Amino acid sequence: MVEIVATEDVLGGEPRIAETRIGVFDVYELVGSGCSPADVADQLDRTLAEVYTALAYYHEHSTEMRELRRDRARTKERLAETALAPPTPAQ
Repeated sequence: MVEIVATEDVLGGEPRIAETRIGVFDVYELVGSGCSPADVADQLDRTLAEVYTALAYYHEHSTEMRELRRDRARTKERLAETALAPPTPAQ
C-alpha cells in the first residue's frame, strides 16, 4: 500500500510519497501542467498507484495544500526580493 508521510527532515516537512523525496504538491503541479498521471509516474520512476495516492492526498487535504502553495509563493517572493536587492557595501 502506498503511503504519504511528512517528516521535518525531508522536504521541510511537506507531505511526500513514503521512502522518496517526491512531494505531493510537486506531483499535483506536474499533472496540473498538462502531464498525464501515467506520464508523471514514468517521469518520476514511480508507480501509477503512487501518483494517484499523491493526487488523492492533495485533494483530501485542500486546506493544507493551499497553505503550502501560499508558503511557497512567499518564499519565492522573498528570494526574488533578495536577488534584486542591491548589494550592501562592504565595511
